[in-house]
Amino acid sequence: MRFGLWLLLALLFGARSALAAVAADTTIPTYHAEPDRSGAYVVPGLTWQAAIRMHRDPAFDATVEGHIYAQPLFWRPSGEARGLIIAATESDVVTALDAETGRTVWHVTLGSPVPRSAMPCGNINPLGITGTPVIDPVAGAIYLDAMVSRGGTPQHLVFGLRLTDGTVLPGWPVDVQQVLQAQGITFTPREQNQRSALALLDGRVFIAFSGNFGDCGRYRGIVLGVATNPPHPAVAWATTALKGGIWGPAGISSDSRALFFATGNTEGAQQWGDGEGVFRLGPDLSHTTNPRDFFAPTNWKALDESDADLGGVAPMPIDVPGAHLLLALGKDGDAYLLNRDNLGGIGGQLAMRRAAGSAIITAPAALSLQGRVLVVYPARRAACPDGSDRGGLAAIAVTGGAERAGLEPAWCVPLDGRGAPIITVTGTSENPIVWIAGAEGDDRLHAFRGDTGQPLWTSPDTITALRHFATILVAEGRLYIAGDGRVYAFTAR
Repeated sequence: MRFGLWLLLALLFGARSALAAVAADTTIPTYHAEPDRSGAYVVPGLTWQAAIRMHRDPAFDATVEGHIYAQPLFWRPSGEARGLIIAATESDVVTALDAETGRTVWHVTLGSPVPRSAMPCGNINPLGITGTPVIDPVAGAIYLDAMVSRGGTPQHLVFGLRLTDGTVLPGWPVDVQQVLQAQGITFTPREQNQRSALALLDGRVFIAFSGNFGDCGRYRGIVLGVATNPPHPAVAWATTALKGGIWGPAGISSDSRALFFATGNTEGAQQWGDGEGVFRLGPDLSHTTNPRDFFAPTNWKALDESDADLGGVAPMPIDVPGAHLLLALGKDGDAYLLNRDNLGGIGGQLAMRRAAGSAIITAPAALSLQGRVLVVYPARRAACPDGSDRGGLAAIAVTGGAERAGLEPAWCVPLDGRGAPIITVTGTSENPIVWIAGAEGDDRLHAFRGDTGQPLWTSPDTITALRHFATILVAEGRLYIAGDGRVYAFTAR
């Protein structure tokens, strides 16, 4: 395996070990800030006391075209004092906004999105850019998948754009159907959706595919890796059984050495066919049957039949003393703790614990705190330390080391909504604050103490048209969150 590009990025841009918080005045190139998807940011001065002063920034006025499901990203050009917020929408529009004022710096339309009426099923109308793009700060480029109608035919196209002006880079876009057919993989664009965040590793951009809401058609869970340099040699992985989509908004996580993802329910599989699984792959995406490289619960077939799969949450790499771990959360409400170096095959978890009395479909956030790692996640009936499932937002603690790693509930609080949390700290782990939007619920921004769950602040006004799983970008001391047609900024200054 080749990891040269990632190591170069690490040296140039200070890539951190798993679960380290990211300085919020640097480029935020990927979903939840880091390849591990931990979603933790350093914001000096944003203490528990300062959080109660949080308010919408009236000086920031940013309008965009279209519905937004993807997390905005932040790019600070070399030598520039101010950066750009990059927002991608379901109208197949990408807009760069001045991070201070919200003024549009550039705006590009990549094609015509696909109307819901042209799809066999689904719940996004129109369908354009859903998965969060990824930035390569060395190349000054951003990569994304767009569903585009070409002559009335839906097509998935992967674009590379120049960050300075939004122009399409030479050799792009790449037609996903054509590339996968060359790999011997059948791909019907209208039956496949691309909901998950993209990832970069070893000179390739990785794109994960699922189906559409309603689970129609003969799609498969697919990961495509496309080299960022033309002529874009590609690698691919697909479930051996039908369906098994990769649905989670965080998509593919990485520990800088390998890629991790989780699949959903397969259809008609009498023998395990890569559904309900957690996978570790190298950048070449070689399909492996070695149990060190995959995990599935022993009741995978029952999960298939009840649509209670693992594919709604990306697995999160976690390091504790002496152990490389991976945490997976399922629609069955269970949390699975795995050895990241040996996933263990079917039934190979290190620990398993009930984390909710309802489905967990989200992107969690995590932070090392007081000798353990707290992973924060929303669920309609999240598990609480007292054994009840009355929480809407909860934290589960990863405890112990290599020989005694375990899971235990840490705290829970009520929450009305389906946002994805992030965490801010003022230093290494001081003043941890969990921020989450009550998307498609109360539509308010909330702040809780990260160590105890104590409520700190709730926005007095609602945020218009938040889509489910909406998450927060932290940059230049502000919190940014996108609703349909607009990006909002919040500040404690």
